[in-house]
This record gives sequence, structure tokens and C-alpha cells, in this order.
Amino acid sequence: MKRDIMSQLIAWKGKKDRKPLILNGARQVGKTYILREFGQEQYEKMAYVNCDRNEMVERIFAQDYNIERILLSLSALLHVNIEPENTLIVFDEVQESPAVLNSLKYFCEDAPQYHVAVAGSLLGISLHSGTSFPVGKVDMLKIYPMTFCEFLDAIGESTLTDVLATADFSLIDSLSLRFIDCLRQYYYVGGMPAAVRRFAEDKNLEEVRGIQKQILFDYQRDFSKHSPAQEVPRINMVWESIPSQLAKENKKFLFGAMRKGARASQFEMAIQWLKDAGLIYQVNRVSAPGMPLKFYSDMAVFKLFVLDIGLMGAMVDAPAESILVADTLFREYKGAFTELFVLTQLMPLGLPIYYFSSNDSRVEIDLIVQHGNIITPIEVKAEENVHAKSLRTFISKHPQLKGLRLSMKPYQDQEWMTNKPLYAVGAWLK
Repeated sequence: MKRDIMSQLIAWKGKKDRKPLILNGARQVGKTYILREFGQEQYEKMAYVNCDRNEMVERIFAQDYNIERILLSLSALLHVNIEPENTLIVFDEVQESPAVLNSLKYFCEDAPQYHVAVAGSLLGISLHSGTSFPVGKVDMLKIYPMTFCEFLDAIGESTLTDVLATADFSLIDSLSLRFIDCLRQYYYVGGMPAAVRRFAEDKNLEEVRGIQKQILFDYQRDFSKHSPAQEVPRINMVWESIPSQLAKENKKFLFGAMRKGARASQFEMAIQWLKDAGLIYQVNRVSAPGMPLKFYSDMAVFKLFVLDIGLMGAMVDAPAESILVADTLFREYKGAFTELFVLTQLMPLGLPIYYFSSNDSRVEIDLIVQHGNIITPIEVKAEENVHAKSLRTFISKHPQLKGLRLSMKPYQDQEWMTNKPLYAVGAWLK
């Protein structure tokens, strides 16, 4: 399956000052798959090492960090003649071997001619729990679940992806029924590669949901296995409360909604653990749309989202018919699915993303995005019947900005706001 991150991997390969690469991301978002594809497509040879419970690897790296000796040992172990420039060395599940992670410093300093990439499912946890990190000696990329455009390619609708890439909205609008049908499918399947692959093969919805449930089970097993024992109940409480909190009219995360009398200080570590694992996104409130947005961020007020729309559907047991068939899809759950959809399409762009809410809560902007020196307030509407009262009020107070409304209505450009179809969010920068 095609992944957009491949172009970034190719760019990394061609960098003059290339350093060992850390590919970070949540469990089962496709890290191993894309590194293997990258190695097969862009190199003559690949030396793949899984560090999970690999005693031979531990033995190789325990002795010292003599890179020449390490490479010779790996060549013998893998039966691959590792050569500079034409061999990709991949260390997978690197969080299981701190020695391998620390060796990246020496690959960078002593053997920069070798191409080294590492991946780890819970690497973010390891890096925040005392594992030695080669600061300044690595390049980093993050991979997310598959976007709507990647999903279209995977299910054989690459023509629609090409149409979105043109940003020709007269053409895009003419194909709205096909886009909406595919968008419904994406709402159900989401972007986890295993679920997408299964759906692309035979459209078996029960097996797709089974894969999603298994992924959720694996995540919760990770809570118990890899987090401090005293934090496990709190991590579970935060994780399980997110869908219901997003279904509220005001999606701000409320600690009291989990447990009466709950305080932020009791759940800070749980939220940080889920963020480090890549399982949730935290979108903080800003008090004003100033540049840069981070200056105006309120760390105490935020919304939490799970990493994938298909997984959230599985968490709440959303029936397939309500997503794929019912006319009420885009207005049910008070827009929770729709706002999550937009956020997951924007996350891979690497832009600062916040939201705005006035002190009296009368004006709320779902998302505010900073791109270069441009700030764009985004209002997300789940259907065609739209009333952009909050967005209009916000723009009237900040006339230097131009709003973006994402809805099921066709493209429309007004002086103060542009409406774009929800399914075209991936082309919004164009």
C-alpha cells in the first residue's frame, strides 16, 4: 500500500548530512511495513534486525560500540554483506534494546556512510523513561494511520486521489456522491493498515471490526505491560472516556466526567503516557489567534482525540449500517467523528493545531492551524445544513484572518470564509 511518508524517506536517503533515522509512531500504524518497502525499492540490499527478545543482538551490542565490529557481526548473523550506501540497516522494536538505540550516536559519528533506520512501537515511552537518547545525532520522522487519500489508493480509487490533488473544485464537486460513499467507508474502516488491507481485499466488515477490536485489545494490554502499575487504572479511565467526551457539545476534556472529584494532577501522567505511545492527540485551547499560536496556548484546557476514526468507531461499537447506510451519519455523535476525521488528516502535515473558545463559551472554533505565517480558523460541520455563527463572529473580531469551513456543502469562496467539502480536507493548503 502506498504511503505518503515514502517521499520523506527518499528525501532522507538523499540528504548530504544524513543521520541515522528514528521512525516513530503508534503500534500497528505501518512502521515495519514502510521501512521494508523503502529498503526493497530504494536499496540493493536490506539488513533487517528485530530487537525484541533477540539475545544475539544483545550480545553484539553489549561488548562495545565499535561500529566496524558490530557491522561484521550483523553481516554474519543476517547473511547479508552490509555495504555503505547500497544497504539499508533496519533495527525494529528498538525500544526493547537501549544499547542499539544508543549506538546510533556512534553510527552518526564513526560511520555516517551507512544508512541506518530504526522503528519502535513504544519508542516514545522509552525516550521519556530514562533511555539514553542520542541527542543531535539522529533524524526523526513520525508515521500516522493512513489518511483518506492513502485509503482511496489502497481500495483502488486512486483516480479520486488524483482529482483531489488538482484542487479543481468544479471537478471535485461533480464527483461528490463517489467521494461521500468512500468517506463513509473510511469512517468505518479508518486508517490502521491491517484494517484497510482487509477491507480492500473483500470488503468484509465483520473482519475489519475484528481487526480493530484486536488492536484495541493490544493497546490495553500495553497499558498493563509497559506503564507503571499505579497508572494503569488512570490510563484506562482516560482512554475509555475520550469518545463520550468528544460526543459532548463542548468537547473540552473534563476530568470530573471520568470520576467525581477527579483533578488534573491525578491524571497528568496517564495522559502523557498515552501521548508518548502515540495513541491520543491533545489539542490545546488558545486565548487569541496571535502569531505564533503557541504563545497563546492554555495548557490546562484541551481536547483529547484517539489516533484513528475507525478505532473510535470500534470503541463505541458504532454499527456498520449507521455509518455506511444511514442518512444520519454526518450529524450523529454531535460531530465527534467528523472533527476527529479532520484532525487525523491534518496531523501528518506537522502543523501547530489548536482550538479556540471564548471565556463565556459563546464562540468556539473547532480547530486553528498555523501554516508558516498564516493562521486559519477551521469550523467543522458534519452536514449540509450549516450555520457558521461562531466562525463569522470570530472573523468579525479578527478581520485579518480568513476562515475555512469544512462541511458536506460544495466549494464556495466568500470574502471572509471559504467552504470546502469535508472529503477535500487533505487538499486544503492548495
